[in-house]
Amino acid sequence: MLKVRNIHFNYGSTPVLRDISFEVDEGTLCGLFGPNGSGKTTLFKCCLKFLKAHRGSVRMNGTDISGLRIEDMAKLVSYVPQEHKPPFPYLVREVVLMGRTPHLGGFFGVSRKDKKIALDALDMVGITELADRPYSQLSGGQRQMVLMARAIAQETPLMFLDEPTSALDFSNQIRIWKIMQMIAEEGVTILACSHDPNHVAWFCDKVVVMNGNGIAAEGAPSEVISEETLREIYGDICSVRAVDGVRMVMPRWIMDKTYGGIGSLTPEASAGMGMTYD
Repeated sequence: MLKVRNIHFNYGSTPVLRDISFEVDEGTLCGLFGPNGSGKTTLFKCCLKFLKAHRGSVRMNGTDISGLRIEDMAKLVSYVPQEHKPPFPYLVREVVLMGRTPHLGGFFGVSRKDKKIALDALDMVGITELADRPYSQLSGGQRQMVLMARAIAQETPLMFLDEPTSALDFSNQIRIWKIMQMIAEEGVTILACSHDPNHVAWFCDKVVVMNGNGIAAEGAPSEVISEETLREIYGDICSVRAVDGVRMVMPRWIMDKTYGGIGSLTPEASAGMGMTYD
């Protein structure tokens, strides 16, 4: 569904993306993971034609996007940005209904079906009670959920989500990731940027790790979210452990503080604490 090939991009003389190549299959929830400044948002913008890559190509659903019009792109891919400043106090239901714009046409405009799809999207995200509130008066987290509902209402085969849970409380973070899983199971391909290695490890089918303006690793979360990869990105500050069968990334200092230096424990001792070594 998504094929990125040899993408290069500079801001002036500063290289930001260098030879970026990866693929995401249909119905896959793929996490784009990496430190600040590694080029994740710039890659999104190149894939969405907000920026023009200096070299390389992007294909969506078998089509090279370089020849697509904006209205064609809008039927193919939806986008949730990191942040969005409302230009006008539209009602939440109106903002979500804007997701139907690529599908509108003819004399009759917005149909009853379009309105139902928008309301269903609000219900899926769990914010129906916000429908009649001005979007401009919402908190940052609430606006993020409205934009998620708008993307769902757009009904595209591909979704790009740039840190879709960064402003949300823990409960809503888990809700949105579960919704993304459900949408992917229905055949939609999702590329979601995240700074949380645990979210990527718990929910994604595939991970692409960016570092130093290139790709450091790619593959299944169980293979990619490792101490070796995290050490390359962040230095020696993370520990990857299985707690009650669930892989978790934790700051190493917590392990040292809690257990007096986890590195000194034997596998048998750590297993007695409900922990296992990878």
